[in-house]
Amino acid sequence: MEHADIVILGAGAAGLFCADSLAGQGLRVVVIDHARAPGEKIRISGGGRCNFTNLATSHDRFLSQVPRFCASVLAGYRPQDFVALVDRAGIAWHEKTQGQLFCDGKATQIVRMLVDRMGDASLRLGTAVRDISAGGGGLIVDTDASPIAAGRVVLATGGRSIPKMGATGVAYDIAARLGHRIVTPRAGLVPLTFAEQALHLTRPLAGVSVAAAVRAGRTAFRDGLLFTHRGLSGPAILQASSFWSPGDELAIDLAPDDDAAAALNAAKRQGGRGQVAGALARLLPERLASAIADEAGLAAARLADQPDARLNALGRRVNDWRIRPVGSEGWRTAEVTVGGVDCRDLDARTLESRRVAGLHIIGEAVDVTGWLGGYNFQWAWASGHAAARAILRAGPGVS
Repeated sequence: MEHADIVILGAGAAGLFCADSLAGQGLRVVVIDHARAPGEKIRISGGGRCNFTNLATSHDRFLSQVPRFCASVLAGYRPQDFVALVDRAGIAWHEKTQGQLFCDGKATQIVRMLVDRMGDASLRLGTAVRDISAGGGGLIVDTDASPIAAGRVVLATGGRSIPKMGATGVAYDIAARLGHRIVTPRAGLVPLTFAEQALHLTRPLAGVSVAAAVRAGRTAFRDGLLFTHRGLSGPAILQASSFWSPGDELAIDLAPDDDAAAALNAAKRQGGRGQVAGALARLLPERLASAIADEAGLAAARLADQPDARLNALGRRVNDWRIRPVGSEGWRTAEVTVGGVDCRDLDARTLESRRVAGLHIIGEAVDVTGWLGGYNFQWAWASGHAAARAILRAGPGVS
């Protein structure tokens, strides 16, 4: 049987960065992934430019059943720490909006940087992991090639999002067999879909975008909203989707900078010969304004002919649109997984399992999900770093 000090399962963001953080310490590190290339989600992220961190990272930008679980890990490795690595690698970047940092060039620059920083670690692609078990005073990783015995194992195989990139959710299967509780995984940062009867509005508007404020439960996000043939998408909807549960409704303000009822009544007082749709078009994209006016039976109606109460109701339709999605686009388009290995089964500083000595679980496999905009990559870097530092402090063997 082959022996290693540390085996890292998964060559995504968290796994690669964990290997980077262990480099140069004289340890035999093996990184295993079933994919043909490392860092595939990094490669496709941010439209191919990789939104590699967010300067506004803090624990309250993450969703978990244990809300403050990620705080110490994030404090131990900050966005500025990763930016310093990017700068030293000579990778040009820019801040797009709201603290989101992107590469000026291709995301593959980040992948190359991480692989180059792994040093003597052995990267084995095209190798599937079957299971982890205890044995020989350490852990044994069963793969479709051959078993590997290791003092410590890092489980970093990610979640179920974007299956076309090879995501399988194997981390949950392995963790569950080893006695860990699993917070039911669901698609996050994903477009939402409507029932057929609600699509009469959204389907003809496919491609129209508007700045909006979207609230799911007690959590609200203000950003772009995009109408689609199946429902709604855009950053505000993707953000809200992680906080939305089937059966819940969304509250959407399509003109968050304006009081639509007041604007409509003011337009009426200033000379109501114009049409209702025209007044709405001062607040909204023209196609959307026309659709809302038509929905209210006011497609060709004049402002002057409308009582204030009717204009007030129309204003509420703009500023407080209530809609109940029936589902989401699912794993196919989800950017992240909400849920995963229950944080109560992990040490909040080292990410070592409380169930299996020597096993660390990091990245998307854990029930820690960030907002849209680079937060999930920062969790990957920080959790990989935390596990590596813990291994170096304790030594590769299990005490």
